[in-house]
Amino acid sequence: METHTHERSSGYGEEIACVLGLLFLVAAAVVEKVSGISWWTHGLFTGAYVFAGYEGLKSAIASLRKRVIDIDGLMVLAAVGAAIVGAPFEGALLLFLFSFSNVLQHYAMDRTHNAIQSLLKLRPDQALVKRNGGTVLVKVEELELGETVIVKPGEQIPVDGKLVEGDTFVNESSLTGESMPVAKTVGSDVFAGTINQSGGVEIQVKKRSEDSALARMVKLVAAAQAEKSGTQRFLESAEQYYAIGVILFTLGVFLVPWLFFGKECSESFYQAMTVMVVASPCALIISTPATVLSAIGGAARIGILIKGGSHLDSAATIDIVALDKTGTLTAGKPSLTEIILPSGMQSLSGPLDVDAQAILRAAAALEARSEHPLARAVVDAAQRLQLSVPEATAFQSVTGHGAEATVESTHYLIGSERWFRESAAQGFDVLAVQAQTLQAKGHSCVWLGARDGERLLAKAVLVMADTIRPEAKILTQQLHRLGVKKVVMLTGDHQQVANAIGAEIGIDEIRAGLLPENKLDIIRELKKEGRVMMIGDGVNDAPALATSDLGVAMGAAGTDVAMETADIVLMGDRLENIPILLKHARRARRVLLENLIFSASVIVTLVVAALGFSLPLPIGVIGHEGSTVLVCLNGLRLLMIGRSRL
Repeated sequence: METHTHERSSGYGEEIACVLGLLFLVAAAVVEKVSGISWWTHGLFTGAYVFAGYEGLKSAIASLRKRVIDIDGLMVLAAVGAAIVGAPFEGALLLFLFSFSNVLQHYAMDRTHNAIQSLLKLRPDQALVKRNGGTVLVKVEELELGETVIVKPGEQIPVDGKLVEGDTFVNESSLTGESMPVAKTVGSDVFAGTINQSGGVEIQVKKRSEDSALARMVKLVAAAQAEKSGTQRFLESAEQYYAIGVILFTLGVFLVPWLFFGKECSESFYQAMTVMVVASPCALIISTPATVLSAIGGAARIGILIKGGSHLDSAATIDIVALDKTGTLTAGKPSLTEIILPSGMQSLSGPLDVDAQAILRAAAALEARSEHPLARAVVDAAQRLQLSVPEATAFQSVTGHGAEATVESTHYLIGSERWFRESAAQGFDVLAVQAQTLQAKGHSCVWLGARDGERLLAKAVLVMADTIRPEAKILTQQLHRLGVKKVVMLTGDHQQVANAIGAEIGIDEIRAGLLPENKLDIIRELKKEGRVMMIGDGVNDAPALATSDLGVAMGAAGTDVAMETADIVLMGDRLENIPILLKHARRARRVLLENLIFSASVIVTLVVAALGFSLPLPIGVIGHEGSTVLVCLNGLRLLMIGRSRL
């Protein structure tokens, strides 16, 4: 049985040969029924043998040149044997069903490849680019780094790049599997193959078309499908020995009854040919690639890139999940969480009173001119609350301290605690008590004040922290529900910060204050307790990702290092894909086990029937090839991967 590891010949030659083989077979059967055996029937059966057996014979000869006996050779031998004992119809039927099952297998395997290759069709062939003071339509492959591409609403984005003009929402489902549109503003990364849904935008080209996340995704899946699982490698290595064993067993079934028990030569030979047919492990050999390739293809369609069958095997047997904190369990960037006023502290998770809103408006006006992450957190918070931010005038940056400017006739200062302490700001001590408590927990604080003549008044403290991602809070529950024994958080943060985050998420074990080499040591330690999956950003976690039993990179739609280091890449920055991955891998393992048990059971049943119950060759042929098609179709179910509740 030819597996999908070989390149399929171009065109539809195999399908045409199969159809012609069927036509000759039907014609021969009709002529034989009407006029009996004649040179017409012999000619028509010969045509059926030639067309239906062409691909199998070609593959068998290619294997013999490599001094390998495979299943294709067994099928050809069985068909020739059937003709010798006067059963040309059964031999031709065997070759036709064998050829037809190969066509179906190729169709099934091609579906797994096409599911990914079709993504490249999502990328447009041409792009509208700014050149020489105007715009020109060019092929995507001709775009140069740094050029500016114009994308209108409803159009597909042609390249990976950065938004330099306009705001929009982008449908990234082709890349990440996430159906909800993603908001994009100036500075946001965008990716080829995604769809610009709302505003017209301009994009600066950051990567050539062949280096885009979409192109790399297709290359990665193609490489993954070429890598075989341990089960597939074992079955393929055992195929030759099994084939030789079947041939020797067939000779025994033919010679022993004939020579020692007085059975008719033709009857013994017919039984031997039947045994050769039903004992061939076609379904057994094809069951693994049919299952593994479908599972890899199905996962890739929602943005889970599994780099090979061996990694799919590993994902099905994970005992411990270790997660990096920053960028994985948390957003990876600061967000404004509280505002400390002389009257008390207000959280941004609830409504802000008038005084807190006024403070945030003033702070956002000053920080609007800065690209510092803490400044962006303040501006983002004001935008999120839909506050009108006034314009700051007479803006002046104070090196090492912060900045000051006039906002709505009031002169404000924003900057570090040290600046306010050294300036002996009025009201400093009241705010500092609460600020120091939060700073001890790892929060960052920015101070806001106003000048009243020569006096500096400390008006508020803006508190920033790396916030927990909402989906992280149910991740641990989902992993435990799937049978994961322990969830471990690894972080370089202070122990107090890590404890607070771990307690809120429900982490089983917290390791804090770690350097990359410390994470590596902990992974080695955890591996003594079971099989470990490490999840990180693929850059500073690279050593731990490489050492774990299974390394998973989060949100790597534009990260080359993550693509290269991890065994599995989650194209979308979505924690909920982690339990989906484990569930999918375990489902694939169950389907593979079903296929292997079913295939082996059919072989045993048919062999017993052929030896003890004179199984007719046509029934053996149908049972053998039918089981091959069934395991293929069963494996194809894995192309559909659901997001059902875990």
